[in-house]
Amino acid sequence: MGFTCGIVGLPNVGKSTLFNALLQTAQAEAANYPFCTIEPNVGRVAVPDTRLDALAEIVKPQAVLPTYLEFVDIAGLVKGASKGEGLGNQFLGHIRAVDAIAFVLRCFEDDDITHVEGSVDPIRDAEIIETDLVLADLESIEKRIPALEKR
Repeated sequence: MGFTCGIVGLPNVGKSTLFNALLQTAQAEAANYPFCTIEPNVGRVAVPDTRLDALAEIVKPQAVLPTYLEFVDIAGLVKGASKGEGLGNQFLGHIRAVDAIAFVLRCFEDDDITHVEGSVDPIRDAEIIETDLVLADLESIEKRIPALEKR
């Protein structure tokens, strides 16, 4: 059974570039404008495991199937996504489908690469992402409370 990791961050921070590097491909378009990615890019990488190789030598199965790590390059989150800003609910739906979230935060200055917040501040950017994810979870919980109270 595999594991799915969502790559999340603000627009234009390098999510698609990281995705391409992890998959050793150019599958995801990486360009210098926000929302270059709309639909998630999905790719799988076999997880190297020397134990699996050793077992295969002993058992000699017809096929050796490694586990896979699936990466999902999710479109950039903007401040207010939990309220529908940017790709809003669509973005949050893609995040709910993964097992783990990897934040990509921009920590470098480059005048040629735009930043949606106007300046590079990885702490602020992480707080924007965390806040919107927490608010989305809170909204989801609040929607379930009336049904639970009826029980």
